[in-house]
Amino acid sequence: MTNTNVETAADIGGGMDSFAALFEQSVEGGDFAREGEIISGTVVQVGRDTVVVDIGGKSEGVIALREFADAAGLTHVKAGDKVDVYIESRENDDGLVTLSKEKADKMKVWDEISNACEADELIEGTISQRVKGGLSVTIRGGVKAFLPGSQVDLRPIRNLDKLIGQTYKFKVIKFNKKRGNIVLSRRVLLERERDEMKAKTLETLTEGMTVKGTIKNITEYGAFVDLGGIDGLLHITDMSWGRVNHPSEVFQVGDEVQVKVLKYNAETERVSLGLKQTQEDPWNHAEEAYPAGKKVRGKVMSITDYGAFVELEPGVEGLIHVSEMSWTKKVKHPSKLLEVGQEIECQVLEVDARAKRISLGLKQLEPDPWMLFTDKYHPGDKIAGKVRSLTDYGVFVGIEEGVDGMVHKSDLSWSVRVNNPSDLYHKGDDVEAIILSINHDEKKVSLGIKQLWDDPWPSMLTEYPPGRVIDDAHVVSVVDYGVFVRLREGVEALVSSSDVLEPEGGKIKVADKIKVEISSIDTIDRRLFVTMKNIGAEKPVAAERTRQPGKKQAPGAADDAPVAGTIGDLIRQKLGAKIGKQEE
Repeated sequence: MTNTNVETAADIGGGMDSFAALFEQSVEGGDFAREGEIISGTVVQVGRDTVVVDIGGKSEGVIALREFADAAGLTHVKAGDKVDVYIESRENDDGLVTLSKEKADKMKVWDEISNACEADELIEGTISQRVKGGLSVTIRGGVKAFLPGSQVDLRPIRNLDKLIGQTYKFKVIKFNKKRGNIVLSRRVLLERERDEMKAKTLETLTEGMTVKGTIKNITEYGAFVDLGGIDGLLHITDMSWGRVNHPSEVFQVGDEVQVKVLKYNAETERVSLGLKQTQEDPWNHAEEAYPAGKKVRGKVMSITDYGAFVELEPGVEGLIHVSEMSWTKKVKHPSKLLEVGQEIECQVLEVDARAKRISLGLKQLEPDPWMLFTDKYHPGDKIAGKVRSLTDYGVFVGIEEGVDGMVHKSDLSWSVRVNNPSDLYHKGDDVEAIILSINHDEKKVSLGIKQLWDDPWPSMLTEYPPGRVIDDAHVVSVVDYGVFVRLREGVEALVSSSDVLEPEGGKIKVADKIKVEISSIDTIDRRLFVTMKNIGAEKPVAAERTRQPGKKQAPGAADDAPVAGTIGDLIRQKLGAKIGKQEE
């Protein structure tokens, strides 16, 4: 390409000397741009990776094709297109000038930004990413500018990430083309707008007027409303005729509200607002509209640990206490049954218009399980159920849905003392029991398991004399201090750990059949003891075993249990003990 230019110069007349003269004339005349300048050129050829541009002065330059790509990565350049280019260097050995379209575009943008800055014009840009100390904003031609965090808004914004992708207008507050540094501000514009709006608002603001505003900030004691350049306080007590626990239950930042100006101090520019004052007090007709027993529909407005507030009409809310939500379920938290915004039906329990309180019930829409139970069962009836829970003092048995009965540990067995009910029963066990009593006032049911059978003690010495051997005692529980066995229905006994004989190659398990011998009977404390050791061996008659103060015994063990002997020996021992006490 350069050779063609040389040949043309030669034809004009004069060879290389003529070309040099022509080049000097061209430079002196200003037709040929220098390095570092922007010049307009014409695309003469588009190659696979490069574009050749004629920049005049018999010179051509090459530009990488990628510099013509748009945001989508596509190129639309063709021969004949006019394009502004930046001259990076003079002709190289190939006779080509090094050009750059990207640098030319950027330099033009910088000139535009510089002109806008000098003219105090606003620049539009899109927030592209978060950087240290603020945000990066993309403005004209893809140029990056810095928006400090303090210049983003009138008040600090905690989450700057939510602004990414937003397009705003900005004011340039710092510009340095040489360093490539541009600093923007959005706060300056917002302050200017706020001042203008404030002046207009103050001209018309008077007490008693109704104005429209936007919730700007929420605190524990109220909400600040932007009235147009000036903020007013909407106190929590002036938000609703009903009770409001926290302003966030009623409002969110950004909500539009119609409020009344209650007080306005022009000197301090303080404004007090009211929302409920724009409406009639609905509690004036609450007692007539919501009598006790009436079924009503409402919307769940908020949920707390102790209940749910239901809006019956704007300004009138009632509370469904957690205890009034279900007859049968133990509701740990109201959110397990209800959710905010849900439409529900409930029943009015109590109305206090002066205190502005309405008590509502949800469970009252269904039959009371206690009433169903008392209609079906009476003391003396036999029931069947599952063990729901165990305590140190008894076993709770589910009788009907929502109704439990309690078996005190003293009513678990006729013949053993049960100190810990969990030694004999577990949660989920199927049990039968007799209803001993029903307390209608406290809605409590007392049950007894041992009452399923007649009291065995009148015939205990005859039926189970010391020394009797039972071959098929049924193991009902294995504990640390021994083994509980059932001799027959209604008669249990304890094999103390010292009297347990483990089978070869294993251990005693629940439901096993084991062989035991009656070792002792305490007719006063009504306890029966058996042993697995030395069964059938002759037992010597021993003196009465006395209690040793301070000595701990296994739960269920006899305090004054006599050793094995004849019935006569047992009677004499008991009579001797009574005579000794009388002599003392």
